[in-house]
Amino acid sequence: MSTLAEHTEPLHAASGYRAGRTLPLRVELVRQLKRRRTLIMAGILAALPFVLLIAFAIGGDPSGRNGQVTLMDTATASGANFAAVNLFVSAGFLLVIPVALFCGDTVASEASWSSLRYLLAAPVPRARLLWSKLVVGLGLSLAAMILLPVVALAVGTAAYGWGPLQIPTGGALDSGTAAQRLLVVVGFIFVSQLVTAGLAFWLSTKTDAPLGAVGGAVGLTIVGNVLDAVTALGHWRDFLPAHWQFAWADAVQPHPEWSGMIQGTAISVTYALVLFALAFRGFARKDVVS
Repeated sequence: MSTLAEHTEPLHAASGYRAGRTLPLRVELVRQLKRRRTLIMAGILAALPFVLLIAFAIGGDPSGRNGQVTLMDTATASGANFAAVNLFVSAGFLLVIPVALFCGDTVASEASWSSLRYLLAAPVPRARLLWSKLVVGLGLSLAAMILLPVVALAVGTAAYGWGPLQIPTGGALDSGTAAQRLLVVVGFIFVSQLVTAGLAFWLSTKTDAPLGAVGGAVGLTIVGNVLDAVTALGHWRDFLPAHWQFAWADAVQPHPEWSGMIQGTAISVTYALVLFALAFRGFARKDVVS
C-alpha cells in the first residue's frame, strides 16, 4: 500500500511544474496578515507606547532612586528616549510573544485545521513549505519589533519633543546618531530572539496543537531567563541566549561597546541554526496525517 508521503512528493516530470513557484511568499504573507492573531498582536504592540504615556502622565516624570539614574528615568527627555524605554520594558518578555506566535503557530495551525496534507498534495515540497512559512514568520516577527519603536518614537516626539537621546550615565546622542543606534538595537533584539523563533518553529513541526508550540517556546525562553538569574552557574551562563538579551544597552552609549552584542549574536545564531535544521530534518521524515 502506498503511503501518504509518496503522494505528497512533487511530480518533477509534470509539464510546467516548478517547485520554487509553489506556495509563493506573497501568498503566505497575505494569508498570515489576514489572520486575527496578527491584527491583535499588532494592536497590542501599537498600544504599549500609549499605555506608558498615560502611566507617566498619571505618575509624573520618572526620577532616579537612591541617587541612581536609569534609562527609565530619562523616558520623558525626548522621543528617542521614550522609544528606547519602550524597547527596554518589552525586550525581555513582550517581544518574545509575537516571535513565538508567528513562528510557532504557522505549521501547527495547518495541521490543526487538517489542511497540511492538502498543501503537500498540491504538490508543495516539504522543504519549500517550511521555507515559505519560516521566512514569513521571521518577517512578521521583525515587523513587530519595528512597529513598537516606530510608534513609540512618534508618540514620544509628539508628547516630549524631538531631541537628542539622553544617556543615563551622562552625555547625549544627537538625533541622527540616536536613530542609527536604535536601528542597531532593534536588529540585535531580533537576532537575540532567533532562539525563541527556532524553538517555536521546531515545536510547530512536532505537534498539531498551535498553543503547545507557542506556549512551549515561551516557556523554554522563560526557563532560560530563570537560569540566567542563577549566579551559581558562573560562566556557564555565557552560553545562555538570555544572558545577552540586554547587551544592546552598550550600543546607546557615547562610545559603544560591541563585544557583548557580538557574543550574544554568535550564541543566538548557533542555537537557532541547530533548531531550524532539526525542524527541516524532522518534518522531511514525518508522516503527515492531518
